[in-house]
Amino acid sequence: MFTTHQSNVKELRQGEDGFMLDDGTIRYPRAMLRVSPECPHHIAEMISLASINGWLKCVAHIYEHEETFNIISNKT
Repeated sequence: MFTTHQSNVKELRQGEDGFMLDDGTIRYPRAMLRVSPECPHHIAEMISLASINGWLKCVAHIYEHEETFNIISNKT
């Protein structure tokens, strides 16, 4: 007999419903790339190019119960 693990964590990708947080005034992405000012310029340019071409994407992980709570909260 095999026991499999069922995760209660969901992956949200950039552009999918639920990826953005909304406080009623401003929308914030759940995840984003942040390149520090100390990053060498040529590396920052490569990261930017990869992001623009869709080779590098933001992904966020949330618990399924958080998503359910957010859906319920937005309907009231």
